[in-house]
Amino acid sequence: MPLNLRSLFWLAFFGIVLWAWWVMFSMATGPMMMPSQYMSLFLMWSIMMAAMMGPTFVPTMRAYEDLITSADGSRSGSLGVVLGFFAVWVGFAAIIAFAQNTLVGFGLLNAMGASVSTALSSGLLIAAGIYQFTTLKGRCLAHCRSPMMQFIAHWRPGFSGGLRMRLHHGAYCVACCWGLMVIGFVGGTMDLLWMGGATLMMTLEKLPDIGRWFTKPLGVALIFWGVTVAAF
Repeated sequence: MPLNLRSLFWLAFFGIVLWAWWVMFSMATGPMMMPSQYMSLFLMWSIMMAAMMGPTFVPTMRAYEDLITSADGSRSGSLGVVLGFFAVWVGFAAIIAFAQNTLVGFGLLNAMGASVSTALSSGLLIAAGIYQFTTLKGRCLAHCRSPMMQFIAHWRPGFSGGLRMRLHHGAYCVACCWGLMVIGFVGGTMDLLWMGGATLMMTLEKLPDIGRWFTKPLGVALIFWGVTVAAF
């Protein structure tokens, strides 16, 4: 594979991620108000998914890059891998945008997407913390931490193959990370500290050597935070 194509691919990938972070930063720090209509919320969450999940996807893309030279992977396949992954997260964006719109309608979130209910804030934090200890979380993390093994086990060549494989991987990724996404409602979905912190936590969790020492302590911290919110 020509080096220039590889370089252009990675430049485009990181360019999209940086653009998504710039949009989120502009919305969080500028005079722009939080969108109130569902389609606007959906667009906002879709861009946020690119910003937050893009960095967590780098090890997976590096694994596929290795297969381009050592197996029958292709550049069109890598494009399918990226599109399949983000297609699943755009689907999640549709769901969480609907949830935000509904919670605002019930008066549980303010205009900035932050909870005004102690019960909701505490419940989200405790639920996210408990999920860190579940078997499902463990299975999804094991999947996300071994992208090369998953490619080999479910290998499909070409663009359509990459798309199918990453739709499968994306579903595991959503099941792995949804808890850390929904706690954005605690402090507000435009909170850059939450966005950066959640991105870092999701990235660390997926690293095999670090994540296994990180997942359960994070669960303990979330539960403690939730109980503290409920108590005080």
